[in-house]
Amino acid sequence: MSDYSLDTLCVQGGYECHDGEPRVLPIYQSTTFKYDTSDEMGKLFDLEREGYFYTRLQNPTNDWVAKKICQLEGGVAAMLTSSGQAANFFAVFNIAGAGDHIIISSALYGGTFNLLTATVERMGIETTVVDPEISEDELNSLIKPNTKCIVAESISNPSLVILDFDKFVKVAHNNGIPVIVDNTFPTPVNCRPFDFGVDIVTHSTTKYMDGHAVAVGGAIVDSGNFDWDAHADKFPGLTTPDETYHGITYTKKFGKGAYITKATAQLMRDLGSIQSPQNAFLLNLGLETLHLRMKRHCDNALALAKYLKSNDKVAWVNYPGLEGDKYYERAKKYMPNGTCGVLTFGIKGGRDASIKFMDNLKLIAIVTHVADARSCVLHPASHTHRQMSDEQLLAAGVQPDLIRFSVGIEDPKDLIADIEQALNN
Repeated sequence: MSDYSLDTLCVQGGYECHDGEPRVLPIYQSTTFKYDTSDEMGKLFDLEREGYFYTRLQNPTNDWVAKKICQLEGGVAAMLTSSGQAANFFAVFNIAGAGDHIIISSALYGGTFNLLTATVERMGIETTVVDPEISEDELNSLIKPNTKCIVAESISNPSLVILDFDKFVKVAHNNGIPVIVDNTFPTPVNCRPFDFGVDIVTHSTTKYMDGHAVAVGGAIVDSGNFDWDAHADKFPGLTTPDETYHGITYTKKFGKGAYITKATAQLMRDLGSIQSPQNAFLLNLGLETLHLRMKRHCDNALALAKYLKSNDKVAWVNYPGLEGDKYYERAKKYMPNGTCGVLTFGIKGGRDASIKFMDNLKLIAIVTHVADARSCVLHPASHTHRQMSDEQLLAAGVQPDLIRFSVGIEDPKDLIADIEQALNN
């Protein structure tokens, strides 16, 4: 399937059916799988053969969907998780542990920011937070001997910073560490981070990939390009024997599949953040129209951004696809076919005026969600980022009056009419 376009992969990637088998991906709604002999199952526990024995580790439905996402991103291996948060945690914890150090962008989504600062620091992992616009020299100076990765978002939520892939990849690779990028907002339809040297990609599949707000999930994709053995001392979990699996060494046994195999065999085994087969099935239905929806999301968002920019009751608008935006040129470089359907803006009158405006909306809903078919708004300072201090909010690019507007695939004329009535009430 690798020779097909992204549009075709969205529809037919991943699952392969044969003569007399279901045309549509089946739901393997089973916790367990039968084998005829004890020896057959024993080989699965020893990682000596591929197969399924317990859905907490792997499930055929999940693996087919992970394969589709892997094909869309251009990677070598992928896995599904129970949520985007689980994906980001697994991606980091797979290579970093107590006594290690990571670097993260200050513009990360609030939940991820808290995960990779407060939570992982309680596990003994030190985190350094950097401005995504940090200079190359300054970023390089922050790398330590025990630094294990750099984490950022391709388009940050909600500040809409377009990552300078070239800068972060150059510094990371010069220091023998991988770059992990959350690619939730643009999806592989609009951005493929591996094309710019990124090593690991994560997703909250709950967002555009699902597209209908029906199934929470996450995904991790490995490019297969980072040479773990070349930096073996930094990544002993991948390059030295794992005694919990009879001393196998992941890089030696699984080659380019080492990273995802370890994340599945160790982390999913022990932490159990599996995506349910039912959710994976629903995710696959969403992926089949991802290429169609992303274009509509972007077209609608640009139309709404232009309208808001021209409205004298609106204080400011951020949208990377809008000409003149701070990140417009960078977006053209890394995402020439569009960015995403999310924009941010503020109402004249500050925080109180923005909240009043949101309360007046009728068609556009206030929900703790983003990036599905229905338009919605959120006030991050009051909702998703409320655990942050004012200083942290500003560092993350979240102004007190910021409204995150996830533009859906409705008729843009109806969305504009709803905004107009809310501004006038």
